[in-house]
Amino acid sequence: MLQLYNTLTRKKEAFVPLIEGKVLFYHCGPTVYWTQHIGNLRGMMMGDVLRRTLTYLGYDVTHVRNYTDVGHLVSDGDIGEDKMEKGAKREGKTPKEIADKYIAIFEFDTTALHLLPPTYAPRATEFISEMISIIQDLIAKEYAYCTDLAVYFDVTKFSDYTKLSHQKMDQIMSGAGKGDVQDPRKKHAADFALWFFKAGVHSHAVQYWPSPFFSPLVRDGEGFPGWHIECSAMSRALLGKTIDIHFGGVEHIPVHHTNEIAQSESANGVKFVNYWLHNEHLLVNDKKMAKSEGTGYALSEIIEKGYDPIALRYFFLQAQYRSKQNFTWEGLEGAKNALFLLRDFVQSKKSQSIPHTISAKASVYKDAFIEAISDDANTPKALAVVWDMIKGDISDAEKLSLLLDFDRVLGLGFSEMEEDVIPDEILALVEERKKLRLEKQFAKSDTIRDQIERDGYIMEDTKDGIRVKKKIF
Repeated sequence: MLQLYNTLTRKKEAFVPLIEGKVLFYHCGPTVYWTQHIGNLRGMMMGDVLRRTLTYLGYDVTHVRNYTDVGHLVSDGDIGEDKMEKGAKREGKTPKEIADKYIAIFEFDTTALHLLPPTYAPRATEFISEMISIIQDLIAKEYAYCTDLAVYFDVTKFSDYTKLSHQKMDQIMSGAGKGDVQDPRKKHAADFALWFFKAGVHSHAVQYWPSPFFSPLVRDGEGFPGWHIECSAMSRALLGKTIDIHFGGVEHIPVHHTNEIAQSESANGVKFVNYWLHNEHLLVNDKKMAKSEGTGYALSEIIEKGYDPIALRYFFLQAQYRSKQNFTWEGLEGAKNALFLLRDFVQSKKSQSIPHTISAKASVYKDAFIEAISDDANTPKALAVVWDMIKGDISDAEKLSLLLDFDRVLGLGFSEMEEDVIPDEILALVEERKKLRLEKQFAKSDTIRDQIERDGYIMEDTKDGIRVKKKIF
């Protein structure tokens, strides 16, 4: 049975969905004001692995992964400039143009990494009316209140506010009092904004909508939503008031996800999420990724250095989603080489007929793979099963069958691999090299080999003669 580590309870639990055979799955997506670095992409890919695991185990998954295109300030709280407006100023574009640009880059990157498209990929700006509706409910139930500058959620009204973060409420209240206090009418320093009026520091906001909320400083309640309310609204609209799984980064636990729970459960009167799952961070050379140090790598930089994006996917699979992972170029090179060996195996065995059933010996590997992914999506353990199987005492046809089956979770694209078509000019060079070797002109034959490799092909001596294959990145 599938076991998932639930941040809410801090333990692994047997997964029991709300509806038998179905999974309602929400994944916090990117704020689309900048190109996502590979650490962000690792989190997205780990969500993809979980989705693939659920599907492999027979569940019908409805997967929502959103785009935040308004309301996420430069802090995760209520301080600073809206990230979308910051991006718009940086590039001289509108917030929508910025969103369109970086959504396109994100979707290129996720496609290159073989992430399955979500069932729904909503933009926050498409759900303003749903956000307003939830805020109205919260005001009516006295969980929220208005000031001249914003509508806030009163954290003291929700008794289980710290149930996800397991922090002490008095520490949150005292800690939140530090730093910039922008609204003197805010009741408690830890209260968070549900709606910002187009007033005060946000009086020149570029993105804003009318609302039923009142401020004497603006007409028609004009403003924009806070970041946290967006996910609650999109989740409720597309999946319902209670969902099975909510996935995101560990950085979301103390603020964003804590606030999602408070506002959703207060508005809806029911539990919001049954299983909270969080991925850990990607480090670079054992340090936090940082643009200032040149380590906030984008996928485009990985590709520019000659690496196939799927080598990066393989690299990510080597660590379980709840573990920190350390990125190095040496580690990526190792992942590339391992991927090469698996691709080479598939390419060399593609002519094999896939068996309809597998032997008892082969089924041991399938059982071990299922056990690995059922243990909180343990991808390192799953990869170990793959290599044990490749080296195992079963037929090549069974190995190929199992590898293609396991790849439904791993997402390395083995079933889409096309057979190498070797150009005539390369084949002609191979024949010329054969002739030179028979004539014992080894220096010239080595020159031909070098030419073939420069052109992107490799020669191997096998029991059936010379095999020519295309290099991978």
